[in-house]
Amino acid sequence: MHIRKTRLLTPGPTPLYPPALHAMMGSDIHHRTEDFRNIYRAALSDLQGLMGTSNDVLILVASGSGAMESAVSNLFSRGEKVIVCSAGKFGERWVEMAKAFGLDAVVLKAEYGQAVRPEQVAGALAANPETRGVFVQASETSTGVQHDVRSMGQAVARTDAIFVVDAITGLGAMPLDIDGWGLDVVVGGSQKAFMIPPGLAFLSISPKAWKRAESATLPHYYFDLKKEKKNAALGESSWTPNTSLVIALHAALGYIKSVGMDKLIENAQFLARATRSAAAELGLELFAPESPGSSVTAIKAPAGWDSGLIVKEFRNRFGAIIANGQGSMKGKIFRIAHLGYFDFADLAAVVAELELILAANGHPVRLGAGVAAVQRSYAGAAGLKLAAEGRA
Repeated sequence: MHIRKTRLLTPGPTPLYPPALHAMMGSDIHHRTEDFRNIYRAALSDLQGLMGTSNDVLILVASGSGAMESAVSNLFSRGEKVIVCSAGKFGERWVEMAKAFGLDAVVLKAEYGQAVRPEQVAGALAANPETRGVFVQASETSTGVQHDVRSMGQAVARTDAIFVVDAITGLGAMPLDIDGWGLDVVVGGSQKAFMIPPGLAFLSISPKAWKRAESATLPHYYFDLKKEKKNAALGESSWTPNTSLVIALHAALGYIKSVGMDKLIENAQFLARATRSAAAELGLELFAPESPGSSVTAIKAPAGWDSGLIVKEFRNRFGAIIANGQGSMKGKIFRIAHLGYFDFADLAAVVAELELILAANGHPVRLGAGVAAVQRSYAGAAGLKLAAEGRA
């Protein structure tokens, strides 16, 4: 009660993998040496393997938005027609980037809490045969929605357009068959399922996308993907890399390999299902009930409540950091993350804390109901046979 540990329960940054943090202490190394080149090559190879793609994978010193921007500036020309799926704050970021670089964007907009449907993408492609690219979030973290990128990819693959997927919170939290589903560009970030601090972005690039780069005319300098590809083949980055984060990434990827990418995804999916079950037991409503993702669960605050109260109570009472809503959703929803270095015990604790917060502020709660839902979810997933549940 008097000792509180700060716990990150946000969809980025996420809790750090301790050995990766320790590995950063060995970053007193020059980036143009064979010692670092070996680490860099290994990180690129492991990323490619864990992403499950034969496409090129590159690392950039940037947040995920930097890799998003690089996909726009390297693969398109001013005035080209693109389709942008927008179902939240990060879909709106694709819209803003397209406009910033002078692309002609057809925006497929879904209300917050809903997803853009694959048939909308197919219809827009049919109506705009000159489309050069389609942009979407695999996981729209601001609302907790997951897009059907598999079906979207099938629609895009039948055209000359390339499919650009922001999977910054999707990688490691949902299945993504990059090559099989025709995901031409897939963007990721270090501070999500990969369990290290912010500062690295990466992206896979298909041969179809590389062909587009040959004719693209938008200006770029620091984010020059062709230059990065050439240097990556030599085990180097074009510019000074963040050596400490690359070393941390190498360590975290080794851990993920030992666990298995499929198991990392399964872990996030379990936590998401258990969270949804707990919310129902506590009389709370999901913000995205039709297409819920597994990177984060967005929950509506009780009627008449400001979700900021719940966020503050988590921080002030328990040292736990959860996320409020963004933009027009601020004060209406709160978000609990599941991707990366989260486990069952983390979720059991956060649900127990949520019960106390709700009860202390007048929301009717039977203490232990949400935790019991999490326990039942665990027992089912682990194949445990419980002798008696002991409902009160």
